[in-house]
Parts: sequence; structure tokens; C-alpha cells
Amino acid sequence: MTPPLASSAFDSLRLDAVRDQEALRRAYGLPGAAAVRKQMTELTEQTQRLIGCSSLVLVASADAEGNCDVSPRGGPAGFVAVLDARTLAIPDATGNKRLDTLQNVIATGRAGLLFVIPGRTTTLRVNGRACVSTRPELLSQLTAVGKPPASALVLGIEEVYPHCPKALLRSAVWKPEQWLSADAQPTSAEVTLAQLRMPELTIADIEQTEADSLKYWYE
Repeated sequence: MTPPLASSAFDSLRLDAVRDQEALRRAYGLPGAAAVRKQMTELTEQTQRLIGCSSLVLVASADAEGNCDVSPRGGPAGFVAVLDARTLAIPDATGNKRLDTLQNVIATGRAGLLFVIPGRTTTLRVNGRACVSTRPELLSQLTAVGKPPASALVLGIEEVYPHCPKALLRSAVWKPEQWLSADAQPTSAEVTLAQLRMPELTIADIEQTEADSLKYWYE
């Protein structure tokens, strides 16, 4: 029998959490007219150009039970292909092969994207229908990550929304002088070792595995 999970702060906080949209709206008021009006259902020339400048996109998805996931996709600027004003294709570079995002998309046919542009405080949100394609003539166009991918995430756009820069300004994400020093942060290997919970492994083992997996990008 699986032991019950220990209670957490969440269990306490959810007891008096906001229960409905009306209560939430009372806490915030109504959005400004511009915040509503700038939502569109297709890409403009300018938002297509933003996507062409983006080297990082965060992909949000959920499975049929509502379990959520956000995963990054990266490549050279323009690695996400604009097929037309209402269709995008993201090459799926080989990673850990968990396929969380792609399996979610197959289950629900939905995905959300957040495009990040290095040095810019503007982000672009694009949401809509989604599917996973292995059509050869599509994959042959998506070689920005080095070779045709095994599949592509294709998004049929329903919502395009350019976000204001406040979050990236508050985070100082592009200001190295405000970043925490490396020795104030756990390393990637330290985090991975704790997650794996395998006493026979050492930090050196994880560091070597990471170095081997990333060798392609530094050659």
C-alpha cells in the first residue's frame, strides 16, 4: 500500500482559496481596453518577425486528466517555422525521450506557447489547437536544430497576445550584474543527483554524463 502523502502548506492554503471567477475579479477589477483589444486570432507581420527572432519557446500542455507540464524548446533564432498566419511548427529535437509534451498534445489536441527573445523584455503568447506531425515534407523544412526532427509540434493558432515587459523587467533576466553568483546556486549536477536518489552515483558521475550529452553543442 502506498503511504499517504504528508500534508503541505498547499493543503492549508486551499481551505480559504478563491472559489469563483467573480471573487477573483473583485480582487483585481477589470482589464484595460488595450489589454483586451490586442488579443488576436492570427499573426501579424510584426508578431511573425518576433517569432523569427526567438531562440526559446516555452510549451505548455496538459494530459486528459488535467495534469500540466511546461517544457522549453530552443534553437537558433527562427527555429520555429511560421507556415502561415495561423500555423506554427516546432521541430522536436531529440532530448530525454520522455515525450511528456507530445503525449499531452496527442491526448488533448491543445498547447500554449510563450516565445522569449534574448535581450528583449517583450514575450509573445500563442495558444491553440495542436497536433504532432511526422509528415516527411514538413520535417525536411525544419532543420534549424541540425537535422530533420523525428516529429514536429504543429500549432493551429487561436490566440496571439504580446505580453507587457513587467515580468522580465522585475526579474532582471537580461542584467548579468543582478544575477546571483554561481556559488550561491546548486549546480545542475547537484540537483540531478538529489532527484535520482541513487547512492551509488557521485557528483562526478553526473557531471560526466551531462558533459557527454552536451558535447555536440560545444564542438
